[in-house]
Amino acid sequence: MRYIDEFRNINLIKKISEKIKVAAPSDNINIMEVCGTHTQSFFRFGLDEFLPRNLKLIAGPGCPVCVSAQEYIDNAIKLTQDKDNIILTFGDMLRIPGAMSTLEKERAKRGNVRVVYSALDALLFARRNLGKKIIFLAVGFETTAPTIALSIIRAKKENFKNLFFYSSLKLIPPAMGYLAKGRLNLSGFLCPGHVSCVTGTKSYEFIPQKYKIGCCITGFEPLDILEGVYFLIRQITNNKPCVQNQYMRVVTKQGNLKAKNKISEVFKVCDASWRGLGKIPQSGLKIKTEFSQFDAEKKFSFSCELRVTSYELRKCRCGDILKGLISPKECPLFSKACKPEYPVGPCMVSSEGACNAYYKYKK
Repeated sequence: MRYIDEFRNINLIKKISEKIKVAAPSDNINIMEVCGTHTQSFFRFGLDEFLPRNLKLIAGPGCPVCVSAQEYIDNAIKLTQDKDNIILTFGDMLRIPGAMSTLEKERAKRGNVRVVYSALDALLFARRNLGKKIIFLAVGFETTAPTIALSIIRAKKENFKNLFFYSSLKLIPPAMGYLAKGRLNLSGFLCPGHVSCVTGTKSYEFIPQKYKIGCCITGFEPLDILEGVYFLIRQITNNKPCVQNQYMRVVTKQGNLKAKNKISEVFKVCDASWRGLGKIPQSGLKIKTEFSQFDAEKKFSFSCELRVTSYELRKCRCGDILKGLISPKECPLFSKACKPEYPVGPCMVSSEGACNAYYKYKK
């Protein structure tokens, strides 16, 4: 296939959905689509209507903004209180609720929060604002980590003195391992296509080996997702869990070696806190000592105080949604007190959040 409409051909979609129904066992099947973009595509194209009723697709923690720890959000908001700081962030972070405020509210109050589209923009801001401390909120998975690493490498070459990076970078495979041994009774994982471009298929091999749960890396078009589901169904019925690569036009076994080398040059793997999931060993990225002059955690004093947040007080269940324990529609606030225009919890804020996807396409 060469054109996007070929991946949305309704006749082919119907054919593969019939193959899924024929191949599917009669028992309940739980498949987690880890990536938030998969969740958006799944409901945008109404793919649930093409699957057997005993097959349940569960939204996973594949939204980097949603899984950023509460203390990270509060610390980012705290940084805005210094008039000599300029905070750079991706747009999805603006409305994530902190304990007392959001970056959006602080931007309106102080004017020192700016939205950027790339970590490399931080270098431009640092050059133009030599009298300010520029702090980039480094949020994301393996997909954004390479450009952030490259930005830090360039910052060192150019000897910047006023540029800092506050890392909340997360690694997807360890989180999948955490979920595999949980209480979801998962039958398979639809692995994230974008992340897998960097990591390659090899990074998931421990899941079928250790947990006997199949994995399939898929693209984001309707036929991609349904074919990925079909591959997983075949693994389940044959009792042969493995890692399959439906997204062969983009993903390789080893992944993007140049990108991985840049990540390993700048970052070291560390334990990380995930919203809803808690601390997961070896699931985050921390700036190495060689680049510590750009590490915001070294430059600024952050509080580890855990406070009850506004969304927790209002009974938002984002944490359970990120763990796959409930669907967004089971949260008592969904589409009532919590909507995209005035979100209560982070899962409704981001375009990759499960609540946002459910609200747009399943409300």
